[in-house]
Amino acid sequence: MQVNATSAATPQTGGKPDKASLEKAAQQFEAIFLRQMMGAMRSASLAEGINDSSATDQFRDMADARTADSMANRGTLGIAEMLMHQFGARVSPAATPAAGATDAFAADKAE
Repeated sequence: MQVNATSAATPQTGGKPDKASLEKAAQQFEAIFLRQMMGAMRSASLAEGINDSSATDQFRDMADARTADSMANRGTLGIAEMLMHQFGARVSPAATPAAGATDAFAADKAE
């Protein structure tokens, strides 16, 4: 049995993704990119610190993930904005509730 992921994700638009879904995916992509970048920077350390352990590594990874999510929500690097610009014309307009979410995203970026 094959499932069409696009139509399952956005049944209200008849199978075509809307701008709110694209915006969410773009922000998530930016967050994943930032997490990978921060992880690569952390692994580039030349020596072990005095407080390094598996527990501190785990908490540092969790803090890095939260930082990456926060940076992506604010549009720090602009990757999500670039993806919206590139793919925004290919999706249908967002529904009324999602339009408010778009305005909230713009307000977060203005801060």
